[in-house]
Amino acid sequence: MNDPTSANQPPPLESYDPFTSDPVLAAAVEREGGPKGLTELAAFGRRVGSAEVIDWGREANRHEPELVTHDRFGERIDEVRYHPAYHALMELSLSEGLHCRHYEGAPGDGELVRRNAAMLLMTQAEVGHACPISMTGAALYALEHQPDLAALWGPKLRSRTYEPELAPIEDKAGVLLGMSMTERQGGSDVRANTSSATPIEGGGPGGLYEIDGSKWFVSAPMCDAFLTLAYAPSGLSCFLVPRVRPDGTRNGLHLMRLKDKLGNRSNASSEMELASATAWLVGEEGRGVRTIIDMVAGTRLDCTTWAVALMRQAV
Repeated sequence: MNDPTSANQPPPLESYDPFTSDPVLAAAVEREGGPKGLTELAAFGRRVGSAEVIDWGREANRHEPELVTHDRFGERIDEVRYHPAYHALMELSLSEGLHCRHYEGAPGDGELVRRNAAMLLMTQAEVGHACPISMTGAALYALEHQPDLAALWGPKLRSRTYEPELAPIEDKAGVLLGMSMTERQGGSDVRANTSSATPIEGGGPGGLYEIDGSKWFVSAPMCDAFLTLAYAPSGLSCFLVPRVRPDGTRNGLHLMRLKDKLGNRSNASSEMELASATAWLVGEEGRGVRTIIDMVAGTRLDCTTWAVALMRQAV
């Protein structure tokens, strides 16, 4: 009788601690972030290195997001359905504060270092779900350009509660926020954008607008709102566009299709049409790039962290 065991195969990499097994990382955290977080990061490392969490990462990529444009009555709902494993990953990352911990500490206390180390550990288990986690935290930088919107959205962006259902912000304990800039004709050159924003009752900073146009690449389309760029009367401007209006109706954000990507498949990326979409101006008209770049910059360190996590996972 043949032995089905493959003697030449290594055991699965699971039920391990990616923090204490990485002496370079542990030493860097102790040097730059102090000894405060070492025990905490070791505990988190054991959690993300568990067979359960590693399996969540596998399942979230095996069962890809599904676009549902209409409900069974033929009404537009523009929703993306995710596997339960994806939701479990989101809940774990949010509960750990990967989107907000670096805003809660005092300058120089090492919290940013410890948070980035935790992000490195988490994304060795699964990296795609970290996209909305990173954008949600980085949005706080851009919203500082509009204090009234920051006061309304900030506390719920910092919340560690995961509520994936779409609802008005007033009805939610925690929200996610994404960004949508790219259009088909311009790509990364946002000056070529053609989406237009019409002021309602005068508009102005924090004022109401309606946006019409399209976006070519919108990651994490089930976020509760997006920062987007559109041309207002005084030039390219930054707007906050919610998925659900304050009265509970769905905003004019229509998901056209999901991208068939080479990687990052657990995280949906979509093409979106905006049809008289309700939006609020963030900052001044004509200063959209300068405003939203603060959010973009806030995600760049995470992008490099994810690359390191993938390399570490590969070896």
